Amino acid sequence: MHIQSKADEERRAAARVDTLIRLRWLAILGQAATLSFTSVVLGFAMPIGWCFAAVAASVWLNLALKINFTPNQRVGERTASLLLAFDILQLAGLLYLTGGIQNPFAMLFLAPVMISAVILPVRRTLLLLVLTIGCATLLLKYHHPLPWMVGEQFSLPSLYVAGIWLAVAISCSFVAAYGHKVADEARRLNTALQATELAFAREQHLIQLDGLAAAAAHELGTPLATIALVAKELQRSQDKTQDEEDLRLLDQQVQRCRAILAKLASIKSADDQILGAISVGQVIEEVVAPLRVSGVAINTNTCGDGPEPALRRTPGIIFGLSSFLENAIDFARNEVRVQGTWNTNRIEIEIHDDGLGFSPEILPKVGEPYVTTRPMRGREDPQEKGLGLGIFIAKNLLERAGAKVVIGNAEAPETGARVRVVWRDDAPKQ
Repeated sequence: MHIQSKADEERRAAARVDTLIRLRWLAILGQAATLSFTSVVLGFAMPIGWCFAAVAASVWLNLALKINFTPNQRVGERTASLLLAFDILQLAGLLYLTGGIQNPFAMLFLAPVMISAVILPVRRTLLLLVLTIGCATLLLKYHHPLPWMVGEQFSLPSLYVAGIWLAVAISCSFVAAYGHKVADEARRLNTALQATELAFAREQHLIQLDGLAAAAAHELGTPLATIALVAKELQRSQDKTQDEEDLRLLDQQVQRCRAILAKLASIKSADDQILGAISVGQVIEEVVAPLRVSGVAINTNTCGDGPEPALRRTPGIIFGLSSFLENAIDFARNEVRVQGTWNTNRIEIEIHDDGLGFSPEILPKVGEPYVTTRPMRGREDPQEKGLGLGIFIAKNLLERAGAKVVIGNAEAPETGARVRVVWRDDAPKQ
């Protein structure tokens, strides 16, 4: 079984469904608590039934998303735009029932605009920004009275209300621009990762060219020597029949040289079955060999059902596994174990150190950019912590190579961090 990196990247999705659901549940709880406190505790007069109907609409949408999507599924730009537009309209409905733009919670218009700026293109964010400012403008004139004590009516001066509207419009515009800038920097980081992977591939190709040059010299040597010999014989020969046979031989050898050159010119590192496909054990040994001088014992083992499978030898796989192994060595006490296992539809490489493992507060974030764990071996100064990009880069490179990366801690009684890199049978094969 041969497993390779995906040839075509899937179209970038806007956001995970689980993220949007969690954000909306947070908004729902906040709205319900605020409405209950205002109506029950403060005793302010307000159309509480219609207000909770607006909240119920968000609850219904969240349940529908929960049923129809898996938590890790990503929604497209159009779907995310519609969901955020619903949030803006739902908030506008609540504000319409509770005082319009005079309601201090009108500043919550910032939330969907900020989310849009981070996950959606500029064009869609601008449309949502226009929708937000449009709703705020309508709320200037059309709204129920601001909830207040029974028998009293509270009203702000028109100039002050206009100032609130202007503050909402400017704040939403600023947040949209700032959020887009931050998201753009994140996309640049992703582009840098792709450029790094491309550089690794080019370096590997250049390394292979050295061996290909020697192979070319060896393969071309025989037909060229034959051509030289036949040419000398033709110069001395007077036999026309023999000349014709020698000319045919020359033509055959020239064609052979052309075939060899064409073969060498078409060789690519991704398509070379000899240089590009290596067994699981060879992958592990290639990653481990340069790090055996680190001072930490590295024990390797391979086992599985059936013949040992092969992986594509891509720079992403080698670099990713090497980064995880280096991280394990940095935090190990005495030993790091690297194990390769497989069956008919699965290949797994596990890296396990005997250190303290990831702390509980860090573990859920491991694999995100700029998340670091603790000072490395020999670097006890907290100021010398890493930037937190090593695991992020390694994880992304391996995932682009078709793997699933699971990062966690070993189960008791064992200690230390454990990284499992898994390729399944549904990944693309040779």
